[in-house]
Amino acid sequence: MTTVATAAARPHVMARPASGATRAVALVLPGGRADSFELAQARHLANVRMRPIARDLHRSGRAAGLAVWQLRYRYRGWNGTEMSPVADAQWALDEVRTRHGMVPVVLVGHSMGGRTALRVAGDESVHGVAALAPWLVDTEPVEQLAGRQVLVIHGSRDHVTSPVASRRYVERARTVTSGVEYVDIAGETHAMLRRWRTWHRLTTGFVLDVMCGS
Repeated sequence: MTTVATAAARPHVMARPASGATRAVALVLPGGRADSFELAQARHLANVRMRPIARDLHRSGRAAGLAVWQLRYRYRGWNGTEMSPVADAQWALDEVRTRHGMVPVVLVGHSMGGRTALRVAGDESVHGVAALAPWLVDTEPVEQLAGRQVLVIHGSRDHVTSPVASRRYVERARTVTSGVEYVDIAGETHAMLRRWRTWHRLTTGFVLDVMCGS
């Protein structure tokens, strides 16, 4: 059963600073549920799952000026036309500009967070998106990806979100940007645990490449 939205709910970011001046920000967006106005908590698996990736990004990029922000949404759900995490991600992008100015931002999202990242990719600060096992449907727009670098990674044995839908999305995205790539991880599931080193290596390499090319 879906609960009622709480007016006092606020999004939150856990920020890992760069060493020295911030040259770019990786904004990490966790997964969630299709429908839920339950308040998101740091202990929820969707948030916990992204912490190792955020740590790897920070460890690899902080000396080069990369700050890593992990967003905790107000609510756990996408919530239909309300698209709750989209507003939260836009809030975080505004906060990046407030704190760091117009530095390039690379979005890294898993599952619902991948869908969210792709939705807000048209923001003026966003230079790239890494969507990990994203939750996508065939009506997802792609026009906002114009001029962006996009990496979509999906496990071949993911039964929570659809690798077939991700491939279809990538084919549509290629009509608006040449900088889009799809990577299949054979035998991997939605949890990104069986071949976690591969997920981390691909994601970190992409973020640093986008950062260095911006």
